[in-house]
Amino acid sequence: MLDTAIEQLFRKAPESYDQTDFETFQEFKKALNAGEARAAEPDPSSPLGWKVNSWVKRGILIGFRMGRTVEMSDAGSRLQYFDKSTYAPKELTLSDSVRVVPGGSSIRDGVYLGKSVTCMPPMYINVGAFVDEGTMVDSHALVGSCAQIGKRCHLSAAAQIGGVLEPVGALPVVIEDDVVVGGNCGVYEGTIVKTRAVLGAGVVLTRSTPVYDVVRGQVLRATAETPLVIPAGAVVVPGSRPIQSGKGQEWGLSLATPVIVKYRDEKTAASVQLEDLLR
Repeated sequence: MLDTAIEQLFRKAPESYDQTDFETFQEFKKALNAGEARAAEPDPSSPLGWKVNSWVKRGILIGFRMGRTVEMSDAGSRLQYFDKSTYAPKELTLSDSVRVVPGGSSIRDGVYLGKSVTCMPPMYINVGAFVDEGTMVDSHALVGSCAQIGKRCHLSAAAQIGGVLEPVGALPVVIEDDVVVGGNCGVYEGTIVKTRAVLGAGVVLTRSTPVYDVVRGQVLRATAETPLVIPAGAVVVPGSRPIQSGKGQEWGLSLATPVIVKYRDEKTAASVQLEDLLR
């Protein structure tokens, strides 16, 4: 089993790696590229709906240990690039049915891209990420290491989806199917955004960010054991709340606070729909 082989290899000293070990890693990276090995995957039995595959993260870390820093500059280019030999840019062919629009985007080897994914320049997708079919990654957007992006999502311009490799047991950021992430949004630290949610431009979500749901009268927070979870269909916009004590209150200061102002309806769906003609 590949997971057992990776766990054994992770415990091995890097100076003792042999040809068989390199072949094991290449098999692992092939599984990453095919979407067969995922840092996290749906799990209906879990309260969060997701489970972490720590062995996959260990496999990615092995690649950094194995790799040598080599030149990856294009022939004749004045731009110079130096990176780990194990994580060169991902190789794509026309048969992959992925659009990578010219203009300076980069996708690292070890990334899964589903059919009809569109990559608008310049954007970056890091190793271990899973981007499912029909999703658009817009200009200046980042998909961090191990992030899980669902089907038919739109990561708008300058959206930042955080990555995580360590600790290996930590859940990566999860963006489920049909989610819209607005421009200049930041989603970090294992936050889960459930299906069909909409994040308005400028929303920032972290483990320490309370989200005020004015529709259901709840305050959503991460705990020591669980990440922040944005409910299915929630429409989240940037808001603020006043500081209630000390100098903050005296000076009239407020803290930025995401607010759920509604849940997605037909009108919302029409306003955020990504036209099929663009795909």
